[in-house]
Amino acid sequence: MSLTKEHKAEVIQQFGGSEKNTGKSEVQVALFSRRITDLTGHLQLHPKDKHSRRGLLMLVSKRKKVLNYIKNVDIDRYRKVIAELDLRK
Repeated sequence: MSLTKEHKAEVIQQFGGSEKNTGKSEVQVALFSRRITDLTGHLQLHPKDKHSRRGLLMLVSKRKKVLNYIKNVDIDRYRKVIAELDLRK
């Protein structure tokens, strides 16, 4: 299941402050996390889908890079994002 417009707008509003602020790092991490959970559920139903597995690994890598950027810029923002999204770090 892909992201609906309503859910995406809700995530952008929650992490970006306004619906126009889609480039904020916290918004990107939140959207990546949502797509990762969707793909994880898909792969549990379809374990032989290698193409989706590759896409999942690429998303995890993108999220890790953005999280490392946030951590290097502002550690408090990093801790807040990790706590809100319930990520292990």
